[in-house]
Amino acid sequence: MPKVEQETKIKPCNQNRKEGNSVIPRYFIWTIGCQMNKAESQQIAGYLDSAGHRAATSFFNADLVILNTCVVRQSAENKVLGTLGLLKGLKNKHPNLQILVTGCLVDSDTQELKGRFPHVDLLFKPGDYQELIDWGQKQGIPIEQRSLRYPFASLMAPAYNNGTRGAPSPCAFISIIQGCDNFCSYCIVPYRRGREVSSPLEDIVCEVEELARRGIKEVTLLGQNVDSYGHDLPGHPDLADLLNELNSIDDIVRIRFLTNHPKDISPKLIDTVSSLNKVCEHLELPVQAGDDDILRAMRRGYTVEKYKELVHTIRRKIPQISLSTDIIVGFPGETGEQFEHSLSLLKEMRFDVVHVAAYSPRPGTIAWREYQDNIPSEVKRKRLHKIEELQTSIASEINSQIQGKEVEVLVEGRKKGKWFGRTRSNKLVFFEDPGDWLGQLAIIQIEKTSPWSLGGEVKK
Repeated sequence: MPKVEQETKIKPCNQNRKEGNSVIPRYFIWTIGCQMNKAESQQIAGYLDSAGHRAATSFFNADLVILNTCVVRQSAENKVLGTLGLLKGLKNKHPNLQILVTGCLVDSDTQELKGRFPHVDLLFKPGDYQELIDWGQKQGIPIEQRSLRYPFASLMAPAYNNGTRGAPSPCAFISIIQGCDNFCSYCIVPYRRGREVSSPLEDIVCEVEELARRGIKEVTLLGQNVDSYGHDLPGHPDLADLLNELNSIDDIVRIRFLTNHPKDISPKLIDTVSSLNKVCEHLELPVQAGDDDILRAMRRGYTVEKYKELVHTIRRKIPQISLSTDIIVGFPGETGEQFEHSLSLLKEMRFDVVHVAAYSPRPGTIAWREYQDNIPSEVKRKRLHKIEELQTSIASEINSQIQGKEVEVLVEGRKKGKWFGRTRSNKLVFFEDPGDWLGQLAIIQIEKTSPWSLGGEVKK
């Protein structure tokens, strides 16, 4: 996440940049949160690029700033609010600066948000591009509805990460379903993104075919609950059907998807993943807690035993699978014994990656209405650190087993003079080589391992 500068460090905007005799408007997209937000930022960037805008390198040399926000946890919301405060000071100095806000900060009550942030020119709900189109038309920005659904320009342009542009990425995010119908008690997403709406299968196939023609090698299919894909479409195609269609597209070499819900992942999907050569052997499977009473309070819809059975089935049918999970510590009422149940589950399941967060009450959610946030912050921190220490040890042991082995890496870019990419099992790998490996599949012999990444050299 970018460091938010203090108002005392604000530099003058460089408005009126020119290329030849034309003034080229500059935009900066600041993104925080999930991959869905990243995908939507790419779509917005594609629209702005097609309209003749160019990406700026920071807030301070942009004519248009778009904040793509997250409020899943209080820490993310605090960063959003701090950035909005920074932009308020910047707009006071440069009144022509235009500020747009989207993402999960924006709910149906935009009037309340407009009252809190009068310096914002447009608030639009995540994925609601009609509002953006209407605003753009009023600003005289040429609009192509297609450019928002098929953002090929942005995906083939340098990758976007909070507005910065690097080398072209061989990987693309594709949003296949918006919203969520599960209403887990702690989660704000269904209230901000609405009920589930799937994109037509034919549209997704068309998009991926075009991306492949333009050089994309890997696609990641996205949804708040990707396993629900297609239930609202005519004929009810599912995620397995979509994967089968995409697997046959020439020049696409890898396919990923996330995020899964343990109660909705189907035997058909598991069998499909095991049978398709382009679908990567990696699943994100959030468990959230290792205690049945806590899972019931979270409204997750499964028990610990059912979850364990699912993991055992997946590992039996896909032996090379790597699994990551999410854990929330300090959910209202979580006892020390219940927390130990979560630790025991992690010790038994031995995930490749664990994303852990302390419970943060979200106004409007079921947990916010029905439960008291009664676990002290210090207790939450201790539990979080205990899980981090455990997972560091487990990940170190898992990754050490790759030492000396050869792995296939799709090279995504360079960082600090080294090439980097991921294995099919989503392991991050770094290597040094003078050649141009961007977008290529490299065979790397692993010489160094850590809990978080691997290092090696190219096998010639």
